[in-house]
Amino acid sequence: MLAFDDNKLASALFGQYGQNLALIERKLDVVADSRGNHVTIEGTREACDQARRVLETLYDQLKNGGEVAQGDVEGAIRHAVAQGSLFDNDQAAARTNFADIALRKRTVRARTAGQDSYIRALKRNALVFGTGPAGTGKTWLAVAHAVSLFERKEVDRIILSRPAVEAGERLGFLPGDMREKVDPYLRPIYDALFDLMDMRIVERALQSGEIEIAPLAFMRGRTLHNAAVILDEAQNTTSMQMKMFLTRLGENSRMIVTGDPSQVDLPPGQVSGLAEATRLLKEVEGIGHVAFKNEDVIRHELVARIVAAYDKAGPAKRPDGTS
Repeated sequence: MLAFDDNKLASALFGQYGQNLALIERKLDVVADSRGNHVTIEGTREACDQARRVLETLYDQLKNGGEVAQGDVEGAIRHAVAQGSLFDNDQAAARTNFADIALRKRTVRARTAGQDSYIRALKRNALVFGTGPAGTGKTWLAVAHAVSLFERKEVDRIILSRPAVEAGERLGFLPGDMREKVDPYLRPIYDALFDLMDMRIVERALQSGEIEIAPLAFMRGRTLHNAAVILDEAQNTTSMQMKMFLTRLGENSRMIVTGDPSQVDLPPGQVSGLAEATRLLKEVEGIGHVAFKNEDVIRHELVARIVAAYDKAGPAKRPDGTS
């Protein structure tokens, strides 16, 4: 039996209507029965040990002022399973902590081994490629890292860019000012910003230019100093666009390039700039590349199953017979 000293935190730990405990039961094949701030776990010795470590890890997260969402529970479960059973070892020595990003609004912690490698790469390299399937946190963690650099005044601004292939990169024909033209294409990045920063601060930074929306088509000729620069959906860049973007990197700047190589929307026969760049630059010092896997998907658990099903089926065929 496990007992937690704070009833309110224990309630948050177990989840609304016990949904967090239900997820632990389902993933680890145990039975968890909660009463007040106590929980009893039944199952194999190894599974019970893993469930206990999951609950203790998440409770510590709550005690330190964090929150516990479904993704946190899944990440803790994966971490515990990856460690295996610890009952024959020194638990203090065996337990490792995933990397985190400290922000004013919240602390962002890695939930999977892939995310842990990504955060460490972001902190170590001036240029990082994050590639992999949807739902792995590539863009969200990239924005979190950029925000942390901005809040610590290590950079003066954040620049967000994304290819607008749906508009054929001809943004001048779209109605509205520049922000209104590209808003639909950068919505995921906006969502991450508002999740990680106070909304008023984001709006003020957008007005002052400290957070800048810079469409990829308009980046040519610029040199970006003292900036955290993010290129999202980079699988839809051409070879020339990617080279142009990467060579914008100026002094005291960090650049993060994210994309899903399996979701290229370029015309048939067009080489993805992301695939080419990760191949050509893999041995270059100062450049990191983290390739996320299906196991790193942290959205609703069905997303991981959907990704796996599509991967198993293989690439879809276009009407003209090409992949």
